[in-house]
Amino acid sequence: MPPTAKITKDMIVDSGLKIVREEGADRLNVRRVATELGCSTQPIMYHFKTVADLKTAVYSAADAFHTSFIMTPEETDFNPFLAIGLRYIRFAAEEMNLFRFLFQSDKLGSSSIEGLLESGEISQIIAPLTAATGFSEEKAREVFSVLFICVHGAASLIANNSIGYDQDYFVTMLTRTFNGLIAASQEENHETI
Repeated sequence: MPPTAKITKDMIVDSGLKIVREEGADRLNVRRVATELGCSTQPIMYHFKTVADLKTAVYSAADAFHTSFIMTPEETDFNPFLAIGLRYIRFAAEEMNLFRFLFQSDKLGSSSIEGLLESGEISQIIAPLTAATGFSEEKAREVFSVLFICVHGAASLIANNSIGYDQDYFVTMLTRTFNGLIAASQEENHETI
């Protein structure tokens, strides 16, 4: 009889991520992962002492996948900053279960917009915004926070099947919102001089 394949931590996390993507976060448990891997629950419990530990690891993998999805430029990007917002919305359309797991569960690390703005990933977005507008980092974060609320709201509506994804509509919406925020911020700068 051949030896059984060794179940690694990465295999478990990958299976958990697959389950969340295809079936939703409520289906993520030790038995379901064991079934997916074709093994007993023992290897899963060896690597993850609790279900909470398993969910945390899968959440981290989902977060890394999401970051890669929104931050990887595409040849069709018309405006790199706005393209990130559009990919964020598209992620909600293409990965509804992952979006809900990441942003509509108790796993989200911060419950305030200020906390989200302090995360490391946001710096990758703020830098191109300051370069494109000439704004200070503080002003760029203000613009980003308003745009984020708009983008996240649209993505949440899509992820919960309230509206459909229409790329042309969202390109127009994001462009108008972005241009309006830039104009309003520039006007504020002139008033304070």
